Amino acid sequence: MSTVVQSPEADWVSRFADEVIAEAERRAPGKPIVCASGLSPSGPIHLGNLREVMTPHLVADEIRRRGHECVHLISWDDYDRFRKVPAGIDPSWAEHIGKPLTSVPAPAGSTYASWAEHFKAPMIAALAELGVEYTPISQTEMYTKGAYREQILLAMRERARIDTILGRFRTKGKAPSKKPKDEAEEAAAEGSGAATEDDGASGGSYFPYKPYCGNCERDLTTVTAYNDETTELTYVCGSCGHTETVFLSEFNRGKLVWKVDWPMRWAFEGVTFEPSGVDHSSPGSSFVVGGQIVGEVFGGERPIGPMYAFVGISGMAKMSSSKGGVPTPSDALEIMEPALLRWLYARRKPNQSFKIAFDQEIQRLYDEWDALERKVAGSDAQPGDIAAHSRAIGTAAGPLPSTPRPLPYRTLASIVDITTGDDEQTLRILHELDPENPVTSLDVTRPRLDRAQRWITTQVPADQRTRVREEPDTELLGSLGDTERESLRLLLEGLGSHWSLDGLTTLVYGVPKTQLGLPADVKPTPELKVAQRTFFALLYQLLVGKDTGPRLPTLLLAVGADRVRTLLGG
Repeated sequence: MSTVVQSPEADWVSRFADEVIAEAERRAPGKPIVCASGLSPSGPIHLGNLREVMTPHLVADEIRRRGHECVHLISWDDYDRFRKVPAGIDPSWAEHIGKPLTSVPAPAGSTYASWAEHFKAPMIAALAELGVEYTPISQTEMYTKGAYREQILLAMRERARIDTILGRFRTKGKAPSKKPKDEAEEAAAEGSGAATEDDGASGGSYFPYKPYCGNCERDLTTVTAYNDETTELTYVCGSCGHTETVFLSEFNRGKLVWKVDWPMRWAFEGVTFEPSGVDHSSPGSSFVVGGQIVGEVFGGERPIGPMYAFVGISGMAKMSSSKGGVPTPSDALEIMEPALLRWLYARRKPNQSFKIAFDQEIQRLYDEWDALERKVAGSDAQPGDIAAHSRAIGTAAGPLPSTPRPLPYRTLASIVDITTGDDEQTLRILHELDPENPVTSLDVTRPRLDRAQRWITTQVPADQRTRVREEPDTELLGSLGDTERESLRLLLEGLGSHWSLDGLTTLVYGVPKTQLGLPADVKPTPELKVAQRTFFALLYQLLVGKDTGPRLPTLLLAVGADRVRTLLGG
């Protein structure tokens, strides 16, 4: 491989792009560079699977930015066998186990023609929203139209060699793995539906090809005879007992076993870069074994292939998780703008795990993202941060759609929580946030506003939603001491002159300072912090009946000055 000189400040995407460009030039100079991903629509395609796509997407996009022709292939492994019925699906679907995913009916109520199409559709929509440019390949189409015929016949001729290669690894134990920490890791550990398939060994003669039965469509078949010269093949089905003799030079209803299929495709497609999940990291894994099969049998080379780590989930509410599974990119895009989701994958090296937040942590993530935007705009961001930001907000084809006026996510979430999504009330509050630069249309706050509203309605449990009191808490107001009454008086007196987000922030933090005789710019002391927490808790109790809630300045704006005065006994 060519020596690549890399800048120590280069981010992981740039470093891989350097390597891939050099390697592609060595392998096939002048030809388009090929990056690849594989997805199995065996069930909901979750956020862990998205890393299988985003890793090569980001590298391919960087290569395109540099002016090279680069193709990102996504193989839909829709000719894989249906292995199991996911949780939440009618158990009667078990009758289809062993059939190709494109031959299995879609779940009940679906408008799609097959199981595969049903689970591909939301991922296709999510990739479009994320700006992922790719060339799709249906393995059902490739196999059933005979695209791999010569490769299948070659593999059958070389079956003894393949068996010998596989035999080197069959006695090796799998690397010990830690128990997955959560449902997302457990699902990701399974890899694609093909990753755990057998390698074709049956105790008798070895054949790297499995027909789908002509009677029951299942792959529970055993090849009993094969003639290299005539390509005559006989199989028997272990499910229905059907026996059939065909000519493999004409037969298109079957596929190579996974550990042969994958390296065959590397050579067929000329793949230079393809990552793999942790399920391919053991000594006898598909990626390791495939590296030998691709060279010794198909005359190709294994791609550069970083192993990518798990993507965990923080706080996915059961009410909106994908049926029986972990959250999907579509789920995430309901509550996140595409740039934020892209950034989460761009800023971490493939071998670094990270979590995607569906709970309150999403507010901190958005704060972090907004802070990065300010740093980049102010030219004081680190090179790696600038690169990740650039990869998040657009691609070589241009920028992604963005929110014209990106107000803080936590502020928007608080407002739509309090207003229950009422557009008129929401606009009133947004207009009052900054009187010198008022929001005059909700359109300038979208799509972020819509994402925040969706988060509130799908991810925040009802008992954690904010409900402003209808009437004053006369019992609590009547029990207040002089210090508490004075704090409320100071707040109410200052409402008119502080009626903006910044003004109310100054006011609510300033009341305890005034009561303690401290200047407005004093640094917080332990005594002041206690006084502020006590004051805040009192306001929350009088406004929403709880000790905590949305940020008080936002809450006060949302409630409105007249109603605040009523609830605080003014």
